[in-house]
Amino acid sequence: MVENVIFDVDGTLVDSVDEHAEAWRRSFLHFGRDVPFAHVRSQIGKGADQLIPVFFNDEELERFGKEIEEYRSKLFLDEFLPKVRPFPRVRELFQRLRQQGRRLALASSAKDEELKHYVRLCGIEGLYEAKASKDEVDKSKPHPDIFQSALARLGRPDVSTAVVVGDTPYDALAAGKLGLPTVGVLAGGFLAEDLRAAGCRTLVKDAGELLRLAEESSVEWPWNGPGASPAAKDEEPR
Repeated sequence: MVENVIFDVDGTLVDSVDEHAEAWRRSFLHFGRDVPFAHVRSQIGKGADQLIPVFFNDEELERFGKEIEEYRSKLFLDEFLPKVRPFPRVRELFQRLRQQGRRLALASSAKDEELKHYVRLCGIEGLYEAKASKDEVDKSKPHPDIFQSALARLGRPDVSTAVVVGDTPYDALAAGKLGLPTVGVLAGGFLAEDLRAAGCRTLVKDAGELLRLAEESSVEWPWNGPGASPAAKDEEPR
């Protein structure tokens, strides 16, 4: 039985993927690299340490890699963070899971300042037991460090009692390295086939569908695949 649920945040609880992609695109352009929006968006879910090297070589990273990260961070906080909105029914989902006795954690490649803002935005203060952000680990997703930190903060439960909920292939890849199953959320805009290929056992549309499934089943819910409805498994992003 699943007793611990670890949530990604960007694209899973808040609608922020496009904002992150555009902030990165503009930051790269500022440093002389014109990268198509779609190419940048495909990398969202990684932290700066894993994302920037996709577009800049080692020599460039040595010269101005830190400057790119700092420029993007300020740009995102000033212009894009105010545009981010929570997905519907996130607070109700957290409340329901806690009523069922599950312990919840947040595990995000976002910086801690951004993560705190998202918590307030979703109204989930006091509704989770632990959180882990990029600021406290060496490597972001698809490395498993952030999920490993979240597990540690939950008291290191057996992975057979835990599940990850995330919207990107990088969530599933990171979770898989720890033996954690992943429920893929289509709301972030990644293709269902890419989420399945990365290891997602089950796909659902958004937090609202997770809530519906939680209300229908207080035991296994969609964690092991068969608990999800056929429509949820086959639905493509809208």
